[in-house]
Amino acid sequence: MKTWHYAFIVFLGGCCYGILSTFVKLAYANGFSVTEVTGGQYLFGSLISWGLVLLTRRKKISQGQTIKLLLSGIPFGLTGIFYYQSLQTLNASLAIILLFQFVWIGTLIEWLFYKKKPTKVNILSITILLIGSILAAGIVSNGGIALSWQGTIWGLLAAVTFSTFIFLSGSVGTDVPPLLKSAVLSTGGLIVVFLVFPPIYLVDLPVLLGVAPYGLLLGFFGVVLPPLLFSIGMPHIGPGLGTILTTSELPVAVSMSALVLKEDVGLVQWVGVVLILCGIIVGNVRGTKSNKKVVPVQNNSVSSAS
Repeated sequence: MKTWHYAFIVFLGGCCYGILSTFVKLAYANGFSVTEVTGGQYLFGSLISWGLVLLTRRKKISQGQTIKLLLSGIPFGLTGIFYYQSLQTLNASLAIILLFQFVWIGTLIEWLFYKKKPTKVNILSITILLIGSILAAGIVSNGGIALSWQGTIWGLLAAVTFSTFIFLSGSVGTDVPPLLKSAVLSTGGLIVVFLVFPPIYLVDLPVLLGVAPYGLLLGFFGVVLPPLLFSIGMPHIGPGLGTILTTSELPVAVSMSALVLKEDVGLVQWVGVVLILCGIIVGNVRGTKSNKKVVPVQNNSVSSAS
């Protein structure tokens, strides 16, 4: 596949995350708690992932690879936990902005681990994305925002763990089939979620059956597809461009809020969505031109890690 094919695959992975907030809000509106929604998402997502693995030709992986992938699933699970915690004390607009700090954090990780300094075009792309994120989240159009230091810390932690997950998606287990890799990553995330949110609801059949539809949707779009798509595309484009492309989450989230939840999305927010798309395009052009340099660096890093 060409570079833009891999870039588009990662872009779709980001879009999957954008769908989640709508289903989470619907689940909350129907009386389900953070514990039930988060646990249901990772439980059903892991079950779906392993079901797909069983339907395909399986390739054995070593114990060392399994442990590495399980550990790589830790930031995957922590991202959901931290982000949902931030939503307890912050409004959705500010929580999203804090989560979107993963854009520059991802570029910083690429600089530190791959010794690849961000270019002027890369910095321009990130600047456009952050400005667009602020506008799309409605902070400017909605006036002042309520800030809590607890929520701010949770939101920033979510940004760090999400950046870490994206980085690991492109550097750990690159020789493992994407479906199997996604399943093991999901299992690592599930273990963390169950440790933080003990699945007491599993013995409550009415609650389990009630949360199941949301768990299936959230699991498929939040647990199954993102790690699968990132596993396919991220090793070929690098975490710098990868983090830029995953910002497709916010335009999708805004669109879903307007179409499904019937929330009022103003002109300023749509301008922000357009800016985000422009930032993605700028970053993608940069990534395409520098692909020949990025891939060998990725491969060397992976070889030394394996």
